[in-house]
Amino acid sequence: MLRTILNIQYSQLVSLPRRACSLKEQRGFSIGTSKSLPTPPSIAVLEGPADWAEARKWASQFKVERIPKTLVELTFSRSSGPGGQNVNKVNTKATVRCSADAYWIPLWARSVLTKSPQYVSSTKSLLITSTIYRSQSQNIDDCLSKLHALVLSAASSSIKNETPEETKKRVEGHQKAQKERNRKEKAQRSAVKQYRSGKAKGGWD
Repeated sequence: MLRTILNIQYSQLVSLPRRACSLKEQRGFSIGTSKSLPTPPSIAVLEGPADWAEARKWASQFKVERIPKTLVELTFSRSSGPGGQNVNKVNTKATVRCSADAYWIPLWARSVLTKSPQYVSSTKSLLITSTIYRSQSQNIDDCLSKLHALVLSAASSSIKNETPEETKKRVEGHQKAQKERNRKEKAQRSAVKQYRSGKAKGGWD
């Protein structure tokens, strides 16, 4: 009887690390899927230099990002047509769908996206497929890359570049701000120098 109890206790102790590991893996997975994209400014129509500047800032941030799988709906199916190896035997064709109203898609880009061949009006979503690779994971990456390029292109089409006059004003603004900082730093150093000089001569209480 005692041996049976000891065996049960030992088996419970042995199984504890396995359960802990499983919980750790689940927490790690949830953290890994929480990555998000930069939120675009809430501007429906780009109407002037200030709007264009904000849009350019968002575009520069979005350009270097990759769309996480967690922000889209993924489905898979068998590729049609001639293939080789397992192309027509396994689900290598990847399809990506996402709402055209997703938070990370700029408001000003949505009217452009609705005219895209990838736009599905019945579901108000963007639909992209890929079958060019024999690997499911590569086709997923291809879909996400195409979606990224589509959104960036639609958003950038309404962004106007700075005119020479706007560039000049921006540079002058930076120079003016730098001169003001230099003036304040110089005044501060002068005050410190005067304080130390007066203290050394005994002229300060």
